[in-house]
Parts: sequence; structure tokens; C-alpha cells
Amino acid sequence: MVERNRLLGVLTHVILILGVLVVAFPVYLTFVASTHTTQEVLQVPMPLTPGPHLVDNYRAALSGERAGAGSHAPVARMMTVSLVMALAIAIGKIAISLLSAFAIVYFRFPMRMAFFWAIFVTLMLPVEVRILPTYKVVSDLGLLNSYAGLTVPLIASATATFLYRQFFLTVPDELAEAARMDGAGPLRFFKDVLLPLSATSTAALFVIQFIYGWNQYLWPLLITTNEFMYPVVLGIKQMMPTGGDAQVEWNVVMATAILAMLPPALVVTLMQKWFVKGLVDTEK
Repeated sequence: MVERNRLLGVLTHVILILGVLVVAFPVYLTFVASTHTTQEVLQVPMPLTPGPHLVDNYRAALSGERAGAGSHAPVARMMTVSLVMALAIAIGKIAISLLSAFAIVYFRFPMRMAFFWAIFVTLMLPVEVRILPTYKVVSDLGLLNSYAGLTVPLIASATATFLYRQFFLTVPDELAEAARMDGAGPLRFFKDVLLPLSATSTAALFVIQFIYGWNQYLWPLLITTNEFMYPVVLGIKQMMPTGGDAQVEWNVVMATAILAMLPPALVVTLMQKWFVKGLVDTEK
């Protein structure tokens, strides 16, 4: 049993508070900048208290009605594209990985382990290595500036397949035999036994893959030329032109950054219990 120590408790809380300040202060500055005019943001020192232009800046960001250089696509449209990407990638990765792991563990077919290791080896090939041939395939199929082009090349996941395989290997064989004796076929066993047992793992993977899909930058940068197909992470960059004389509306950019943080934060907050349980559940 850990003994209570008042000094140690105070020190622990001080360290935690400092850590929170280090993480939260940049977010606070971003929020403050999103409530001022561009001139107020650029002045030195920048105001550290919220200003009166919060509604105007966020309305300008969501509607795309702004005067600065760079992309003028509505942030509401960008967030819709990011939401579709994140949901399609997360759900697609989970569905394909579940079925792949189920086939590898519960079916006996030639070269079963060879297929598994072929999937596993793709972990050694990051997106940057295969991005040019992937772009060529997507371009030849006419999927540039489309939701299919944004999501399909990113759906397969060797990591999720490996995690589900390891979990399925821990499921007692007696469950499969009992289901077979009760007349349940493979899909019925998968639906009524394996899916409920893997619910917490699925929830944890959904959170991870949703954030992965939401934060995509490099792949959308390559295959989107229409600003109305920009996801919000790419849209933030495109709102900041590189020309020396170009004016950047930093207040609107910061408002967009705050809006881009909200959906991932909401997903993590709402699914925190399932996320933690899926990572640390000792019964697995």
C-alpha cells in the first residue's frame, strides 16, 4: 500500500498544474487571438484577454466571408469534409480489420500465415514511401477531389488487424465449439460473440482512427486542388498565403484552428471511458 505523504502530494499537484498550463496556454492564446482583430493580434504584446470580436470572427470563418488572401472556402464545408474523412477512415479500418483478423484466426486456408505476414509487413512502409504509386492509381481512376480518393487509400490498417488478431487468439476455443453445437455459422458467431467481446477494443480503435483521419494533411494536400474539398487541417494552411505582401487574417485563422480542435476533443471526451477501458482492460 502506498503511504500518504503531504509534501509528495503537494509536489505532484504542482507538477500536474504546470503540465496543464504548458499544454493549455497555447490553446488559450489561440482562443484569445480568435476574438480580436488582425491588427490587435499582430501588436506587441498581444492582448491576453478575450476581445469583443468573437462572433464576427467565427462567423467569417464558418461562412468564408473574409477579405484576406488565401483560401476562402467556408470552414463549415472544410469541417464537413474532415468529418466524412474521419468517419469513413475509422469505420472502414475497423470493419476491414475485424474481418481480416476473423478470417486469419478462425479459418484454415492455404498460405493463411503468409497473408497475415504480408499485411503485417506493411507496417514497415509508411505513407511517404508508397504515396507516389498510390497517387498514380487514384489519379488514373479519376478519384482526385473526391471523398473516395481522400478515404479509400487510407482505410487498410495493419495495426488494427494485428490487435484484433491478438485479441481473437485469447478467446477460448470452447466458445466457438459451443456456438457450432448450437447451430451458429461463422457469421453468426462473429456477430453475436466476437463483436460484443471486442466492443471496448473497437471503441479505443475508433477514437485513435478518428483522430488519425481528422488530422490528415499530406495525402489531401496531394490529391485536392479544389478548395471546397479541403479538410480543415489543410484549409488552415491554405488560408495563410506564402507571398511576402499577402495579408493574413490571423484572427480568422485562429478561429478556424479552435473550430478544428472541437470534434476530436468531443470524441475523446464522450468516449473516454470506453477508450481507457479498451486500452487497459485486464480481462483480455
